[in-house]
Amino acid sequence: MMRPLIGALALAIGWSMPAMAQQEQVIAVPGFADFLAVDGDAVWATNKGRVERWARDGLKATVPMAHPCGAMAFARGTLWVADCDTRTLNRIDAAAGRVAASIPTGVAAPDGELNVVAGAGAIWIASDAAGAVARVDPSTDKVVATIAVTPGTSYLAFGFDAVWAVSLKGQTLQRIDPATDTVVATIPLGARPGFLAAGEGAVWVQEQGDGTVARIDPASNTVVGRVKVGATLKYGDIDTGGGKVWLRTTEDQTFAVIDPATMAVTARVGKAVGSGALRYTPAGVWTSAHDIHTLSWWPDPAVIAK
Repeated sequence: MMRPLIGALALAIGWSMPAMAQQEQVIAVPGFADFLAVDGDAVWATNKGRVERWARDGLKATVPMAHPCGAMAFARGTLWVADCDTRTLNRIDAAAGRVAASIPTGVAAPDGELNVVAGAGAIWIASDAAGAVARVDPSTDKVVATIAVTPGTSYLAFGFDAVWAVSLKGQTLQRIDPATDTVVATIPLGARPGFLAAGEGAVWVQEQGDGTVARIDPASNTVVGRVKVGATLKYGDIDTGGGKVWLRTTEDQTFAVIDPATMAVTARVGKAVGSGALRYTPAGVWTSAHDIHTLSWWPDPAVIAK
């Protein structure tokens, strides 16, 4: 009879409680924990006025910022995160837990629907809603190139030796060649395209309005298939790893798992908990649910994906 009271108390003070049905470990996070970046056995999360490093046993670091926003990149001990108030790209020294540089790049989506990505020795951010992606040299903290793209571009991914850039407004995916800093292919997409991931043999784009995930072949730069997941995919997230595509959704479940070989949804995990983010690791999957103020850790991805 005491278990509901204990669970409520644990959430109130930030303890972690396992949800046995899916072996979910829930961590109470005050504020608005949203976008995630993996840092070893921990994860960085954007929150109101700060970014935070969380591990399974609790909060490890807090770095104040005006308005951290969008998906972040973690590379070589450095966290790269946009600030939607100051319109800057920020370098955070993860070991010291402080902002080491603030770079005036501009931010294409001040509502926070954007990605910062790392690749080809650079950091990339969609910098202007009129259609621009900025390339930043992490050795100098300077913008070294600005690439013209479809207006409304804000979602980025890096993979297959390219930057992939999605415009919701233009319903396009563009391939940027980092060797020349130019767009070399433009691919039409379905309704309300959003977050994307590059891995497991393809580029995967959420088509939020259609409830589908589009598969783009990086060899031919064409859409070669689609997976129907639900009515819509609004406000979700996507990642790849372990031979699967991992899709954070807002309706019907916390996240879904797609087998890229069969193009089928092989698992639907957890209950619907509103909007949030997802990041895969070989040991487990992190998800956030800012509407209910939690992070979750889902161990054993190979078991989940079956």
